[in-house]
Amino acid sequence: VSLWLFGLQSLFWGQAYASDYLGKVSVIHVRDADGLIWVYIEGTRTGERPTCADKEYLVIKNENSPAGQRQLALLMMAQASNKTVFIEGARTCTRWGDGEDINMLSIRK
Repeated sequence: VSLWLFGLQSLFWGQAYASDYLGKVSVIHVRDADGLIWVYIEGTRTGERPTCADKEYLVIKNENSPAGQRQLALLMMAQASNKTVFIEGARTCTRWGDGEDINMLSIRK
């Protein structure tokens, strides 16, 4: 029973530290030297950023992966069409030490 309760608590702890963003893409940066892509969102953030993410921007975790390339395409499309995006943070700062990785994103109406 105690393992089951610990697992259940872990699930809720993880949700408590999730950060979600809802808003418009204000700036997309792509750095030439290493391909780092980071984005600023104008809107609302709910939840808490991980302690490593002391900056407001979000980072594409792997810009060379097919998923990372699709994320960039969606961000650019949302910015060009002035659409709202929903971004779920990954609770990690893998790609850059002070920016939260993007776990999932979608374009809203």
